Amino acid sequence: MTDVPKPLDGIRVLDLATFIAAPMAAGILGEFGAEVIKIEQPKVGDPLRRFGVPADEIGATYCWLSEARNKKSVTLDLRQPEGADIFKQLVTEADVVCENFRPGKMEEWGLGWDTLHAINPRLVMLRVSGYGQTGPNAARPGFARIAHAFGGLSHLTGDVDGPPLTPGSTSLADYISGVYGALGILLALRVSEHAGVGQYVDLALYEPVLRMLDDLIPAYAAKGIVRGRQGLGTSNACPHGHFRTSDGWVAIACTNDRMFERLARAMQQSELAMPERFGTTPARLNNSGEVDAIVQGWTLRMTTDKLVAYCAERDVPCAAVNTVEQIFADPHIAARQNLVTLAHDILGPVTIPAVLPRLSETPGVVGTLGPALGSSNEDIYAGLLGIDAEHMTALKESGVI
Repeated sequence: MTDVPKPLDGIRVLDLATFIAAPMAAGILGEFGAEVIKIEQPKVGDPLRRFGVPADEIGATYCWLSEARNKKSVTLDLRQPEGADIFKQLVTEADVVCENFRPGKMEEWGLGWDTLHAINPRLVMLRVSGYGQTGPNAARPGFARIAHAFGGLSHLTGDVDGPPLTPGSTSLADYISGVYGALGILLALRVSEHAGVGQYVDLALYEPVLRMLDDLIPAYAAKGIVRGRQGLGTSNACPHGHFRTSDGWVAIACTNDRMFERLARAMQQSELAMPERFGTTPARLNNSGEVDAIVQGWTLRMTTDKLVAYCAERDVPCAAVNTVEQIFADPHIAARQNLVTLAHDILGPVTIPAVLPRLSETPGVVGTLGPALGSSNEDIYAGLLGIDAEHMTALKESGVI
């Protein structure tokens, strides 16, 4: 609805973080109406500009174009006193600050929480770091791969007797932390708006990973169970994993007895779902190797497309294990508009993931791709802060901007 404001209209975010986690949180806010000002180191910018597949014509990457969507780029050297002073001016005009430096770095520049909170008592500050602001590991560096390992996910990923593997995206913890970071900001903004009290959100990269470990924490606490790698299946349900087809792979999920009964009928082996065979979850788990082998023998007889369609007709949960090429070709993804294409002045059409979550009345939008370095210096420094042209020239010559 065009006459309804976007959820975050009027909110201004200063994003001085690098790479993915905290910038992802800022990006989510920008998709729903917030003005996001990306503050980058003069001349070099965010390292994300050089991470991933390069778009050679513009000296940046497609990762940058996608993840820095909707943002305005300004350059500012926070290490210089005048740069820190300009940042403090921006803070007086902002609602949110997102940072992901090692704990103590902002304080070293004279820009710690206590200083910024005194400047703007209503301010919300997201602080993402490898291990959080407190604890014996707080000073250690951290990246997503470290978070996967420390948070317990890597130990669960791979074949039963094999090494721990990368859980899909090497940046998974960054993205999950970005979502939790955005949630924390929104919760804190509600308090700021209703009570006038600002606060900071302290988030360690490993914490969202640890939060998503199913029942590992209570199971170990109660019974000392240490779950290991499970390969293609899982210890909680069977058959519940990945199976080869004649031309690829599918995922099949049978989380309860009723679903297995449907699968048994689909395989024309209804007797498998009898109580004396594999009709109960404990029976299937106790004989998981045999059950999975039966299912695997069946799936190998069909192509992926035929098997998925066959299972859909019989209400059996099944999906192709898609490559990105198959994602682009899938009619459901097209119907859901999960991909959006924007025009870039130099590159032409650029396709990126669409906005989530989907709101019925005030949906988020992607208006622009990742910006050129410093492209909003004039808009922000002259327009918002009122810095005159002579001063702007001096700031540039001194490397402050």
